[in-house]
Amino acid sequence: MADRDWGSKPGSGGVASATRANVDRRERLRQLAIETADLSKDPYFMKNHLGTYECKLCLTLHNNEGNYLAHTQGKKHQTNIARRRARESRDQQLESAGVSSSSLPSSSAPAAQRLPPRRRPKIGLPGYRVTKQRTPGTGQYSLRFEIDYPEIEEGLQPRHRIMSCFEQRVEAPDKNYRYLLFAAEPYETIAFKIPSWEIERDAKAGHALFTNWDRQALRFTMQISFKKQSPPEPPQQ
Repeated sequence: MADRDWGSKPGSGGVASATRANVDRRERLRQLAIETADLSKDPYFMKNHLGTYECKLCLTLHNNEGNYLAHTQGKKHQTNIARRRARESRDQQLESAGVSSSSLPSSSAPAAQRLPPRRRPKIGLPGYRVTKQRTPGTGQYSLRFEIDYPEIEEGLQPRHRIMSCFEQRVEAPDKNYRYLLFAAEPYETIAFKIPSWEIERDAKAGHALFTNWDRQALRFTMQISFKKQSPPEPPQQ
């Protein structure tokens, strides 16, 4: 009666929304698949020990056969089938040419980006020195790290990285600190806990962040200058 009060004709309905149209379309596809599909001939259909159904191609779970059939009409399943067919076609062409697909390089790991395997086991932590400094003119505080790598592998250079407290799993996260890591084969990675103050990166300041690798002394030096703050606590190894 309320519809007629607003001028609607008896038996008429509103325009279906896009969501409702998609639901109706999937239901029609499911019903069509149930009527025409033979699951006994589907190589990807499997009923597990829990009574539910699995798609072995997409690794998905389904509560009933209708839900599985609706999945087979979807974009994910159709895309995976196309990829499988393309891979099988390529393998057949390689076999006919007498080439094994396992001998080809993987496309996800280009040869130019592959790292050489580690040749020897880790030999422990490197020696280090940490100096806390303060610039007389600006009052900025800085930390200077000197890491000795006398047994570093030939041709390598130490690497460093600043890591947030939420990335590590050794201590409870504390947003007032972060971690400075140094790594070089065959040494263990060494980490220092430093204040999470803003780092001075302006070269005009004269004491910006800098690094140096002395190939003669085999010593890696890094200095971090903080923007003017209260004195930092000594770093913890």
